[in-house]
Amino acid sequence: MNLFKTPNRIIVTCSNRLSPYLQQEVNDLGFTPQRVFKTGVELWGDINDCIKLNIHLRCASQVLYSLKTFKAFNANDLYNELVKIEWEKIIPSGAYFSISSNVTNETITNNLFANVKVKDAIADRYRNKTGERPDSGPELNGVVIHLYWKEDYAEVFIDTSGETLSKHGYRKIPGKAPMLESLAASNLLTLKWDRKSVFINPMCGSGTIAIEAAMLATNRKPGLYRSNYSFMHLCEYDEQVYEKCYKEMESQVIANSEVRVIASDISDDAIEISRVNAGIAGVEDMISFELCDFALTSIPENANGVIYFNPEYGDRLGDEIELQETYARMGDFLKQKCKGYWGYIFTGNLELAKKIGLKPKRRIEFYNGKIDCRLFEYELYAGSREKGKG
Repeated sequence: MNLFKTPNRIIVTCSNRLSPYLQQEVNDLGFTPQRVFKTGVELWGDINDCIKLNIHLRCASQVLYSLKTFKAFNANDLYNELVKIEWEKIIPSGAYFSISSNVTNETITNNLFANVKVKDAIADRYRNKTGERPDSGPELNGVVIHLYWKEDYAEVFIDTSGETLSKHGYRKIPGKAPMLESLAASNLLTLKWDRKSVFINPMCGSGTIAIEAAMLATNRKPGLYRSNYSFMHLCEYDEQVYEKCYKEMESQVIANSEVRVIASDISDDAIEISRVNAGIAGVEDMISFELCDFALTSIPENANGVIYFNPEYGDRLGDEIELQETYARMGDFLKQKCKGYWGYIFTGNLELAKKIGLKPKRRIEFYNGKIDCRLFEYELYAGSREKGKG
């Protein structure tokens, strides 16, 4: 059975609250999700479809292809079901494999124990059928098998991604408290931005938001920056299918885009890190970097673009008392300097957000890791109407 051409259930996972944006991306690729839940979407397809999903998606974490569902009350049940799978037709001779899992079962107190049971079932079956024992370990750079086990329901998947898709491959220097690339992309997908007008990112930090904005405006997909996925290590992998998908993705990049991105930060290190990361992403020429206090950031007049802040929250880096003044200054800056723009402030401190002093048009819920966050949207009227919004 060639899994690359055999349709089955596919689960594309994402961080909590990102599934609406992931669903939008999946739809845009021509797939129809059968189910959407808070940490992913479910659809139907083969592993060749998984190739397309892996290289295109900005908001995803993993692309999981279902192999088998079964009942398992304990570890022995798990082993006995898994040893029946024809692993010798999935994992090539001499290949390396690893196990990941999501386990909630009263007989299992440590996920690592479940992982060992999966590994043993695969290795025993493989050795019995081929005389070889495949190499295994913790690295996610070969074949990756994922176990989902909740109470007595178990499902085993091929994780066709391997390393997470939520990191987009260009950020070699992370900087302080960086925003995960998939979260940044999801933020951008909810903005009222036409991807043609100016995009301004004061307090740019390591540049993730500015770089993702430039990538979005030029239709650069994360697969451009990555050369290894789990699907490449499976039996019957056809490199020509991947090459065709890659070239199609590459051909869709908008060359010579006139979109202007302005990114500023008061830190020398932040600007230098941002430049390096933007260079790796191939968008450095699109971004004007400015070393300055956010209030001195260049704001083109009559541009009607977007200005986006991701300030410190006070729980990881900054002192909350000092940040009260910063948040108030951000509100004043938007009100006084950014008329005609859409303003956005992303924060995980809802008390500090009250200091902004503007009435948001929308409050969009996100998580940054485990921090409950909001993206506040402000319509900054060009005329006299902003007085009623202050």
